[in-house]
Amino acid sequence: MSYLDNIRTFVRVLELGSMSAAARDQRISPAVASARIAALEAHLGVRLFQRTTRKLTPTEQGRLYYDGVLRVLEAIGDAEAAVSEVTRLPRGSIFVAAPLGVGRRFIAPNVPAFKAEYPQVDVRLRLSDRRIDLAEEGLDVALFLGQPESSTLKMRKVADCPRVLCAAPSYVARHGNPVDGEALVRDAHACLVLRFPGATEFQWLLDTPQGPRRFAVRGPFETDDGDVLTGWALDGQGIVLKPVFEVAQHLASGALVPVAEATPPVPVQLGFLYAHRRLQDPKVRLFVDFMAARIRTALAAVAAPQLPR
Repeated sequence: MSYLDNIRTFVRVLELGSMSAAARDQRISPAVASARIAALEAHLGVRLFQRTTRKLTPTEQGRLYYDGVLRVLEAIGDAEAAVSEVTRLPRGSIFVAAPLGVGRRFIAPNVPAFKAEYPQVDVRLRLSDRRIDLAEEGLDVALFLGQPESSTLKMRKVADCPRVLCAAPSYVARHGNPVDGEALVRDAHACLVLRFPGATEFQWLLDTPQGPRRFAVRGPFETDDGDVLTGWALDGQGIVLKPVFEVAQHLASGALVPVAEATPPVPVQLGFLYAHRRLQDPKVRLFVDFMAARIRTALAAVAAPQLPR
């Protein structure tokens, strides 16, 4: 049993909060993960986790050990990256996060092609519409869709993405088509909203004649899955705000129609977020370059005549 493997398993157990999650992440059995932690604790002569029936919590010694070995693993990663740069044979694992919709459309379908081109690089993909913390979750890079905020992270922009407010014709027939954001709020239209942890209100940023303005919207349904919102909109349950590329086929078929066109949503940026040092790793840089090119090709395939004007 490799001492380095034990350390890597310990790090993932602490970051993911459970033995089973870390085992799945490392493609080992929970029994092997547990044995690795036990071996570390025996070697160090301390308990690294407090165990209950529901969760594992790092002890003070475990947290101190984590801070130290994380620097060791980063140094090893830097050394491997340097070797890969020289040999042109990138190797190792890349931990990637992406929102559900764009991850399913743009990242997941291209992972096999990336693996075929770089067979010694493993891609560990996490898809979720919740907000993520790259450092806290041990991620190398995340696909980002939204309005950039002040951050210590760097962003590699891929494209500007227009968005659209839309609804099913059946909803418009029952409730009317609001002309703008004012009517949207004034007439209490059913807005289908994406829920983020800790969100207390929902605001849509729309482009008005006076400039971008936030409108506080309400609705009967909310979820943390963007594709669920699209399904509800198609079912006539309300108005949804979506990147055009996600609903272009429904707009083309007439299953969804644009609404509130006098105040369209402000476009968002699609790009990759990463800590500055991460893009110095050749395998991360290659992954970002590879995916960015394919995302641009996929976006270009959304034919102009299908887009709402």
